Amino acid sequence: MARYSLGAKGQAIHLAIEGSVGGTSLALHLAADAIANGGRVIWASKELPNAVRFSQLFAHLSLIQSSRFHAMSIAGNTELAVSSIIQAMNSLPAVSMIVVDDWCDSNGRIASNDLTQMAKLCDEQKLEATLLLVSKGSIDASGNSKDIIVARSANAMQKFGFTIATLIRTKDGPFRTLKIGDESSDLKLEESGFNYV
Repeated sequence: MARYSLGAKGQAIHLAIEGSVGGTSLALHLAADAIANGGRVIWASKELPNAVRFSQLFAHLSLIQSSRFHAMSIAGNTELAVSSIIQAMNSLPAVSMIVVDDWCDSNGRIASNDLTQMAKLCDEQKLEATLLLVSKGSIDASGNSKDIIVARSANAMQKFGFTIATLIRTKDGPFRTLKIGDESSDLKLEESGFNYV
C-alpha cells in the first residue's frame, strides 16, 4: 500500500473529525512527511502528542530531522497562542507546515474570538507553508448534509480562506475516509501512518 500524501502546499485546511478517529495521528503523519521533504513544522495544541504515537509516526526520520518539529502549548489565551505561532513562523527557517490541533472547544459553536484568531493566522501564513487546523466536527442536525460529520463554523472558515475537510470512520476497523473539499480518499490507519486502500 502507498503512503498517503497531502500535496496541499500553501493551503489552509480546517479538518473536522469524529472523536477517536485518528485526527491527531493524521496531522502527525503529515507533519512527518513535511519534515522528510526538508521542511520544518510548528505544532500547537493544548496537549503534546502521545509520545508512543509520535515515535511510531516519526520512526522513519532521523533525530536531526525530528528536531525540526517544534511543539508549543496553546492552553489558555488563544490570542497569545496565535501571536506565539506567528512569531515562531517568522523566526524559524523553512517552515512548511503549521498544525493547530484541538484548538477550540470540542462541541457547540466555536467561539468568535477563536475564529478571529484563526483568520489572523491564515492571513499571516506564508505562501509555501500549509496550515492545518484539527477540531471535532458535529452531526448535521438539519439533515441538509449527506456527510456524517460536518465542520463547525464551516461558512466562516471558508470566508477566511480555509478549505473544509473531514475524517470519518467508514466501517469497523482501521478504515477511514478523508474528504478535502470535493476530493475523497479511502485510507487505512496503521502503526506507521495512513496508507491508501
